Amino acid sequence: MTLSKLVLRSMRKNLKHYYLYFFALIFSVTLCFSFTTLRYNPTVQEALKESGTASAGFGAGGYILYFIVTFFVLYANHLFMKRRSKEFGLFQLIGMTKGLVVRLIALENIILFVLAISLGMIIGFFSSRLFAMILIKMLEVDMIVHLSFSQEAFKQSVIIFSILLVVILLQMTWLIRSVSLLSLFTAAKTTDERVKRFSIFHMVMGLLGLLLIVYGYYQSTLLFDAGKSDLFNNLFLHMLIILGTTILGTYFVFRYSVALIMNMLRGSKKGHLNITDVLAVTPIMHRMKGNSKSLTLITVLTGLSVGITSLSYISYYSSETNARQSSPYDYILLNNQGIEFLDRLTLENIEYEKETYDIASVMLDIKDLVDDNLKNSPLFSEETTTPVIPLSQFQQVEPSIQLKEGEAFVTSYVNILFEILPLKKEQNIVVSLGGKDVSLFIKDIREDYLLSSRAMYGGPILVVPDKLFEEINTANEQHEIYSQIGINLVHEEDMPKAEEIYSSLAEERQVVLNNKNYTQSSYEQLRENNIAIFGLTIFITAFLGLAFLLTTGSILYFKQMAEAEEEKASYMILRKIGFSSSQIMKGIYAKQAFNFGVPLIIGLLHSYFAVKSGWWLFGTELVAPLVITMCLYVMMYVIFMILSIGYYKRVIRESL
Repeated sequence: MTLSKLVLRSMRKNLKHYYLYFFALIFSVTLCFSFTTLRYNPTVQEALKESGTASAGFGAGGYILYFIVTFFVLYANHLFMKRRSKEFGLFQLIGMTKGLVVRLIALENIILFVLAISLGMIIGFFSSRLFAMILIKMLEVDMIVHLSFSQEAFKQSVIIFSILLVVILLQMTWLIRSVSLLSLFTAAKTTDERVKRFSIFHMVMGLLGLLLIVYGYYQSTLLFDAGKSDLFNNLFLHMLIILGTTILGTYFVFRYSVALIMNMLRGSKKGHLNITDVLAVTPIMHRMKGNSKSLTLITVLTGLSVGITSLSYISYYSSETNARQSSPYDYILLNNQGIEFLDRLTLENIEYEKETYDIASVMLDIKDLVDDNLKNSPLFSEETTTPVIPLSQFQQVEPSIQLKEGEAFVTSYVNILFEILPLKKEQNIVVSLGGKDVSLFIKDIREDYLLSSRAMYGGPILVVPDKLFEEINTANEQHEIYSQIGINLVHEEDMPKAEEIYSSLAEERQVVLNNKNYTQSSYEQLRENNIAIFGLTIFITAFLGLAFLLTTGSILYFKQMAEAEEEKASYMILRKIGFSSSQIMKGIYAKQAFNFGVPLIIGLLHSYFAVKSGWWLFGTELVAPLVITMCLYVMMYVIFMILSIGYYKRVIRESL
């Protein structure tokens, strides 16, 4: 029989093994080729032509995707080789040399790769249009997406998977040549290392794992706490400590804590184990030592993926709010520059509302507004330059608010500094006024959006009675931005025409700040810029998150398939002594709920505390983006669990 005929017969016979491996290859090629094709799609390039970070973002995302795919395919190949190890041993037993076996398997892999790459590229080519449509929709660009075959994407994918094929062939060659004939016959039956005896050491290490995770979570809440100056000044070291304790604690939990808890649960039965205990508690307990590394990796990858996707979604979700913080009004005119914009609006019959602010600045001594434990922070400065506006003009926003003589309040303190360096109300501050100090009682700390971000020095606004404002404006050095006119359109449908007018007066609206020309952008321009930046970011991170999710879910699914095959003899015995399929499946349900649920729950906890520690650096909304992302991950894990349960049902049905 020729080698080619032997290869074809072997592939037909092993279809039940090959479909798993074949799926892994097609899935990997589809992801890579669709992402790479998307990068070179003319429609996408046109939509992102003004984004200087688009190419870098796609490039970085591509490298990460290649790493994920390589890890996934190598794991699937390892599992596939293990399941066929007995067959390789039989080949050698009938007289085939190891070199001939290697040639046989290499030829099979090459055929699989050619088919997988062909199918994957076809699927990836058509799916790239769907992903492109999603991206264009997220960027809020009105364009028609066309299918476009990219030779560059084709070349990159072929190179990457050719390298991966070489690595797999080396992996396969090493496996066959480095193991003995006897070990090949027993490899498929060799289970992960099992826990046989529990001791005080296991108990201590299990408790230590839980304590390490709790400690990592606690430290994450202090990550940006300016009062902890020793940690805040060593932010990178602090992050490494959190990462290290959380990962090590996760490993200890899977390695020791879970098995110990299962052993205690089994011991509480006092020998009276039912079928569910036999098929759920006992396998989990005995396999946990060998599964701890892979479960730790899956948990960490899940937490990382959910965290990164959530932060990106927070940025995208907060695009409008961030734009409104930078430009509190639809249009802003600074220092009365470009005042003809109002005349043009009137000429075009565009109705609008305007609010005018006179702006001064003072040096404030804010030490009494800050907690004592924050005064050692490198961000704290006793005296800070702060813009000031009169009460009468603030009453354009809220007419009912009043101030007595000697009172003031702070507003627009809503940026990052608010989280790192919060201020206290109902305290006294000192204002430097022409060589003398004036004490003011801070009545309130508010969050109103009033002035352009460039007029605020990145800090809050002080609102004072009109009489005091006149004294400040006379005594202190004039603020670079001394006036602002805020314009809001009455009818939203007038925005396109107003935007056109506002852009045409860009030169007239220029002001000089720090000896440089500055032109204020409209709210809509800022919002569109945020959408363009964060839309691309959330798309790339969501795409990579999907790859992470499918990889981790598939690995868990593959492991359960392997365990189901290993335990098939046990199911046969249980069926022969009278247990029905439904009775056996009760234990399988519990086992699958643990195998998929525990890594997911711990991973979601990791991501929650990671996101909670600094989400405000990325946007203004936490709950909705985080909940939506987590729900999507839970749904995907549930799908993989259902598939795994279906495979167990088939194995149990075929066991008798």
